[in-house]
Amino acid sequence: MPDRLSAAIDRHCLGTTSDTKVPRLSLISVDEPVEPSGQLYEPMICFVAAGAKRTTAGDLSLVAPAGEMLLTTIDLPVDVSLETVPYRSAVLHLHGPSIADLIVEMDDAAPVCAPAKAGHLKAPMTPELLEAVTRWVELLDAPGDIRLLAPRHESEILYRLLGSSLGPILRQWSLADSTTSRVRDVARWIREHYTEPISVDMIASEARMSPASLHRHFKATTGMSPLKYQKQLRLQEARRRLAAGDSTAAQVAHAVGYVSPTQFNREYRSTYGRPPGQDAARLRSRPTQAPARR
Repeated sequence: MPDRLSAAIDRHCLGTTSDTKVPRLSLISVDEPVEPSGQLYEPMICFVAAGAKRTTAGDLSLVAPAGEMLLTTIDLPVDVSLETVPYRSAVLHLHGPSIADLIVEMDDAAPVCAPAKAGHLKAPMTPELLEAVTRWVELLDAPGDIRLLAPRHESEILYRLLGSSLGPILRQWSLADSTTSRVRDVARWIREHYTEPISVDMIASEARMSPASLHRHFKATTGMSPLKYQKQLRLQEARRRLAAGDSTAAQVAHAVGYVSPTQFNREYRSTYGRPPGQDAARLRSRPTQAPARR
């Protein structure tokens, strides 16, 4: 069955990553080994049809081969590498209201009182889920069917997901005031303010949580502390700007919120293994492998 999904992706993925006419569906297709890259994942589910992908966020590292799926419930800076190529996957970008409406329709809206869990995890696709995802991607073969059938196929996929081992996480994610949703909102707030000086107390106030509770739940969800999360956002954006070649290292350091160029150089080298200037020159020599943004 993954072969059928992989073939559908092959027919319609026009580059490494393609958005499609099906709402909230993106396709990924990579044939040759590529250098690991930093990416910013938004809430989504990646259904792997061929190859295998490793994603690392702080202390969390996962490998998803063909037939498995990766769920990300939070804006998350990750390091991505392909363990096996060719690689094919279909990506569903999560839409909270669609999940919440389906839970109500299923009469399954009881509060989920559970601690925050990792915001990035994997699970096998059941045959029923894989079939639903495959038919969803195959809508691209019949564009005239997309407007009426895409919402129905997406609802079936979400229904299958809610009945899977990922169901409790999706339920928490869709609730307005769960621990998971608070951490998600805090992560989004840090993303919007990552260039500014922020403190754990400031973030905790935003989350309506104690600093200790915030730190515990945030690390459980993202694999890193709130301040390390901010640093990863800064360094990913710095690397993207340096690869573009429009600014000096000092200008980029200032733009992403560093007061000290020395600290920027030290943290950049510790993360990427080379000083900013050397790393940027190497990235520009390999333009197809520059860090991507999601």
